[in-house]
Amino acid sequence: SPPPGASPGSGALNPFDRRLKRKQKNWAALQAEPAKCDYLREEVRGPGGGAGGTWLCSVLLILPFRTFPLALDVGSGRGYIAQHLTKETVEKLIQVDIAENALKNAIESEIPTVRVVADEEFLPFKEDTFDLVVSSLSLHWVNDLPKSFREIHQVLKPDGVFIGAMFGGDTLYELRCSLQLAELEREGGFSPHVSPFTAVADLGHLLSRAGFNTLTVDTDEIQVNYPGLFEVMEDLQGKYILCMGESNCSWNRKPLLHRETMLAAAAIYQEMYGNSDGSVPATFQIYYMIGWKYHESQAKPAQRGSATVSFGDLAKIEGLLKREKK
Repeated sequence: SPPPGASPGSGALNPFDRRLKRKQKNWAALQAEPAKCDYLREEVRGPGGGAGGTWLCSVLLILPFRTFPLALDVGSGRGYIAQHLTKETVEKLIQVDIAENALKNAIESEIPTVRVVADEEFLPFKEDTFDLVVSSLSLHWVNDLPKSFREIHQVLKPDGVFIGAMFGGDTLYELRCSLQLAELEREGGFSPHVSPFTAVADLGHLLSRAGFNTLTVDTDEIQVNYPGLFEVMEDLQGKYILCMGESNCSWNRKPLLHRETMLAAAAIYQEMYGNSDGSVPATFQIYYMIGWKYHESQAKPAQRGSATVSFGDLAKIEGLLKREKK
């Protein structure tokens, strides 16, 4: 459990109420048909085009070249990633989630699996334990992301790899901007209705400081169209956000929106972002990351000044190829 200092009074250091997040995810896992609410998770983990293809390709480019005896899924939920792992590549999998109901209702996998109820912020494992760590759409809810990256790096064995996906800073920017402008107009100020997210410019730096090397950080967007703002809010609060356990758990969240503010926000949303057919878009930005724990067997960059070819010679390659062809 979190240390005593993690409380509402912790301010910006702890923006999220983790106890509330656990309740939300436990409630979500007990819904009648949770699979219908997982369209974003399905898109991110693949298969398919768009962002899902990026995530799946990131995994598949690495896995065929080696076997991972022990893997860890951080914030596994109902086991979305496990469905794309095979026993030929991962021999044993440990799934960790803060919500026990999510683990009880996990999707079965062909890989031998152990499920552990634990907070993603406090991984209960020894150093140099896992060959592979994966995480999909979970880390955006942790209070101390640098610490979480350090813990993931710590539990990885040397030459182990971390592959993750999380929501990015531009997620739901249309909704956020429309609500803020409407609240400023009608109420003279605004409160956060969408949780804060990490900026992509910070992600590589945080991973590097945690000790990861050979980093790959990529970003993609998933856009969903709705008839209007009220349908966006209904889907987010009902089908998607609650069923995925993604309700806002910020300490400074505002519980209610006035009707006049909602009507103004709907008009602003349509005016600023509306499509030609009358619908409005909702954008979900996804960050993808891959980082390795250092091992002496890994390839090392050449010493500075040891290059034998200049970048200025690259322009000559096309001419050399043409001459060779003739």
